[in-house]
Amino acid sequence: MKTGLVLEGGALRTIFSTGVCDALLDTGVPLPDYTIGVSAGIAYGVSYLSRQSRRNLKLVSAYVRDRRYMGMRNLLNPHNRAYFGLKFVYDTIPNELIPFDYGAFHAYPGEVEAVLTNLETGQPEYWTVPRDDPSNLVLQATCAIPVMFPPIEVEGQLYFDGGCSDPIPWRRALEAGCDRVVVILTRERDYHKRFDSAKSMELMFRKYPAFVETMRRRTDRYNDTRAALFALEEEGKIMVIAPDDTLKCARTERDLNIIRALWQQGYFIGRRLSGTVRRFWNAPA
Repeated sequence: MKTGLVLEGGALRTIFSTGVCDALLDTGVPLPDYTIGVSAGIAYGVSYLSRQSRRNLKLVSAYVRDRRYMGMRNLLNPHNRAYFGLKFVYDTIPNELIPFDYGAFHAYPGEVEAVLTNLETGQPEYWTVPRDDPSNLVLQATCAIPVMFPPIEVEGQLYFDGGCSDPIPWRRALEAGCDRVVVILTRERDYHKRFDSAKSMELMFRKYPAFVETMRRRTDRYNDTRAALFALEEEGKIMVIAPDDTLKCARTERDLNIIRALWQQGYFIGRRLSGTVRRFWNAPA
């Protein structure tokens, strides 16, 4: 039987997922055979796969208020052009300040994928996350929220955040052969995404009509993806973990009280469900 984990994105709201994952580590639940994530979901998720409990909480607590981490100064910097400091977040922190354990990540025997949205085609692509890339380029690309980031070039192609085209990639996990999939969401179960006009995208990305169409349909795609996910949960093939209350945590949240409370909520839910996750992943296909 092949087990899978799917991690939704949500920038700083993803601290909920890290709490759940930290609890699974602390309670000794075995790592899954396959992990896929979107945006910050997988950017934070690799610390779970390297078994670095609380690394993300430590990182965010230390630097979320640091202007090198995020802020308009980074976005207006012609050498950065992203709200988040690309070199600081994806190089300086993991390679110097709060070291990422590349050795432990390399030792993880499972598969790891990130969703990237191709700017030319508007379609999702599923990239293997390299085990030893100190620039973390694939993770930069999956986190590249349009407008807040420039498109990130990977192997000659331009990419944006995977959430634009496949916000909760549970279908990919099933296609990869997973028999039991745990999906960690970063929105409450009763959340319904409201219509989000793509008018600004139409002007900014008029040279990429396929991408504009993808952005135009993203609200319906997100809501339909969740509806189908909950239907499969009823059938018992997928287990969904979601926050009870996201505490109005913004994608660029700076309030450490909110961030820590959301992590703690995820941690308590993760501990409460750790036995259920263990049994679910051990259940016969």
